[in-house]
Amino acid sequence: MRYVMRHRVFSLGDDYWITDGAGNRAFLVDGKVLTFRRSFQLKGPRGEVYAAAHKKLIALRDTRIVESGGRHAATVRKKLFSPLRHSFTITLADGEHWTARGDLIEKNYVLEGPRGVVAETSRKWFRIRDTYGVEIYHPDIPLTLAIVACIDEFIAADRGER
Repeated sequence: MRYVMRHRVFSLGDDYWITDGAGNRAFLVDGKVLTFRRSFQLKGPRGEVYAAAHKKLIALRDTRIVESGGRHAATVRKKLFSPLRHSFTITLADGEHWTARGDLIEKNYVLEGPRGVVAETSRKWFRIRDTYGVEIYHPDIPLTLAIVACIDEFIAADRGER
């Protein structure tokens, strides 16, 4: 399934829509402005909440927690030592491990799990800044999109955008 992420860097609360391949609004990343820790909810077009993510306040390395249905779904962590480029590890609630590798700053990377590629991101078809495509191969599309949004949060924070 293919989606388009159009992130507006200076939008109030960092809200932005994720559209499907036909241009229809599929998910809203609803950033929370007045919270102590950075957080967002991934909502459907009618406002239904599919996932929520927040920054873990006390952690050895930068960490985001993703919840789905009120339960822990995944932990996204920046690798402790990655001198040449950003690299992330994702641990799902069932113990499965994913990695995000590639050019994360330019949004050209691959999420991989033990059974192969989970999702791929690419900006090569887009000319608009902060717009990129996400091709998802995993059956849990909201969880995968929430993880991609968490990685966006990490990169934006490192670049001083948030």
